[in-house]
Parts: sequence; structure tokens; C-alpha cells
Amino acid sequence: MTTHDDQLATVAEIMEDTRIAVLTYVSADGALVSTPMGTQDFEHPGTVWFLTERDTDKVRAIEADPRVNVAYASGDGWVSLTGTARVSEDREKLKQLWDLSAGVFMTGGPEDESNVLLEVSGSSAEYWDSPGKVASVLELAKGLVGRGTPDLGDNDTVAL
Repeated sequence: MTTHDDQLATVAEIMEDTRIAVLTYVSADGALVSTPMGTQDFEHPGTVWFLTERDTDKVRAIEADPRVNVAYASGDGWVSLTGTARVSEDREKLKQLWDLSAGVFMTGGPEDESNVLLEVSGSSAEYWDSPGKVASVLELAKGLVGRGTPDLGDNDTVAL
């Protein structure tokens, strides 16, 4: 039997193995907008940190409507994290999370007031835990030749 802690560990593993996440937010005109973001940190799958510049449509949209989704996909599976985002100007946290990749995409440094953090507080995460590429191909083949329903891993939703 899979426990809540097991589910959280699975979600965390998929998130850690994903280099670039996809952040989806609601624009000022009500459209869903998705953008690639590098996850800088998460203390727990329910709290995720991103670096961004303040003067963006993304920040303005999130300040107006904080509902977001963050999607992660890796060889281990897929996670869809649903929650809310807020802009944080915590300079110490920003300095802690700043790395070389941030300097490539953002002007200034962690002291620059135009750079801020996005903190996503997740409420739930839907995940699919893949059994791996080779096992998935074999299971798909089994399904295609009519030898039963393929076992493509676990799928569930976990409260954060």
C-alpha cells in the first residue's frame, strides 16, 4: 500500500529530475499562458521557488490572479502541481538561490531590485510514476498485441 509519504517522495523525485518546469498562469485577459522556468529550490514538493524579473507580464498577471500550475516531466514520470504563487522580495533567499544560470537570463544580480522570487505554494499534485522507458515500451507493445491492458505506472493525486 502506497502511503502519503511514499507519494510525496515520488513527486519530489520527479521534480528533482526535471531541469525545466512549465509554469502556467492566468493572463490579464483571462488566457492561460505557459512559460518554461528553472526550479531554483523546493523545501518540500508543496513549496517551489523560481527567479524572475519584476517588470514582466507574468509577474503582473500573478499579482492579479495567483492561481498557477507547474508541470514537471522526466524519465521517472510526470507531475502537475496546482497552487498559488506570490512575488517575494526576500533578498537573502534570492542570494541563496542565485546561480550562474540566473545571470544568463536576468540582468543585474541578486541585489538588483528588478529581480524577485516567485514562491509557489502547492495545494495538490497529480503524478504519473513511470516504470522506465524500456518497461513502458514493453507494456505498450503488450497492449498493442492484445495481451491485456498495459501497466504504465502509478497515477494518483496527493494533497500537499
